[in-house]
Amino acid sequence: MVGAIASGQMAEHIGRKGSLMIAAIPNIIGWLAISFAKDTSFLYMGRLLEGFGVGVISYTVPVYIAEISPQNMRGALGSVNQLSVTIGIVLAYILGMFVPWRMLAVIGILPCTILIPGLFFIPESPRWLAKMNKMEDFETSLQVLRGFETDITSEVNDIKRAVTSANKRAAIRFQELNQKKFRMPLILGIGLLVLQQLSGINAILFYASSIFKAAGITNSDLATSGLGGIQVLATLVTTWLLDRAGRRILLIISSAGMTISLLAVAVIFFIKDTVSQDSHMYYILSMVSLLAIVAYVIAFSFGMGAIPWVIMSE
Repeated sequence: MVGAIASGQMAEHIGRKGSLMIAAIPNIIGWLAISFAKDTSFLYMGRLLEGFGVGVISYTVPVYIAEISPQNMRGALGSVNQLSVTIGIVLAYILGMFVPWRMLAVIGILPCTILIPGLFFIPESPRWLAKMNKMEDFETSLQVLRGFETDITSEVNDIKRAVTSANKRAAIRFQELNQKKFRMPLILGIGLLVLQQLSGINAILFYASSIFKAAGITNSDLATSGLGGIQVLATLVTTWLLDRAGRRILLIISSAGMTISLLAVAVIFFIKDTVSQDSHMYYILSMVSLLAIVAYVIAFSFGMGAIPWVIMSE
């Protein structure tokens, strides 16, 4: 939360690349603290540093993607952020089956270690450069992103107009956020992301193995890895659908699917407590609960997973 709150000002003052560079450092230190932990204090410190780094990254990456993307591909490219998160989750599931947790923490250092030198090879956000009045760097960055054979004149003018208009406005004070023109974007942006977290997805994913065991699934670790793989595929489909079907309809379908699936899981677990574990009904209920959890994850991936991040950056 602290990282997310600080990330806005950080990204405005030192740029999107600079923010990601800074965020990588506490992530690396955090994973080192976890991997070499001698007691719980090291784990707490590691998680605290990880939380700050992830908070900064969670804001900066969607904004950076939105600012470098062509307008007709903004939704699809914006959802790649969530796709990458799901790939990371399934990799952690699979690796967790074969390596101890300390080694898994060491492996967690690798992406951030690659990120730091990698940032030197990607252009800064053209919109941020234009906002900082670095016009030559702005046009160079945009040309690199669009390709040297592409005419960027029209897009350059559009960005200049947007930045000039934004710079003319006075800085918004906290008290002014209650004004009508700010109220709806604020409610949508914050509301969707709050509902995304309150939907229970992290509880399901973090405790998937325990949930599958409670449902009577024998190989719960394998089932958990399979669930992660399904989430990756569903998010991949969403990436393709986002700019074709639109944000709203996917959010409606996603929310309805999640509601029905979670209700089914709750009812099944309630009924299972009254059924003998040796009965055929118990086996049927276990399979249906597994299908309901899979349906829940697919429904989340179709909308509530990726779309709130895209809408927030738009």
